[in-house]
Amino acid sequence: MSEEQINIAIAEACGWQGVKRPNNEFGRRAYGWRRTGHGNRTLETQIPNYCNDLNAMHGAEKILTRDQIEVFCDQLLPKHYGIWWGVHTTARQRAEAFLKTIGKWEE
Repeated sequence: MSEEQINIAIAEACGWQGVKRPNNEFGRRAYGWRRTGHGNRTLETQIPNYCNDLNAMHGAEKILTRDQIEVFCDQLLPKHYGIWWGVHTTARQRAEAFLKTIGKWEE
């Protein structure tokens, strides 16, 4: 999957709606809207750059259930790799593991 496809899939899983790809504008990411904490619609804005932003991935990981967190950790910590590997994974690696966990990863 491309970074844009990954970002869109994670955004949609996190509640973003009406996600659209930009019209080939240089430097623009996909955009959409989502509900605020009070249920109000926000203005259209660029979706987070999950592939390159650990803070954005931290926010996405919060939607995982307890069972999904176990699967996510198994994705991040392959057998015979130490905890160091999981602690030092990149945002891109976390994004891929996230999508595999929720069944949205496409080869």
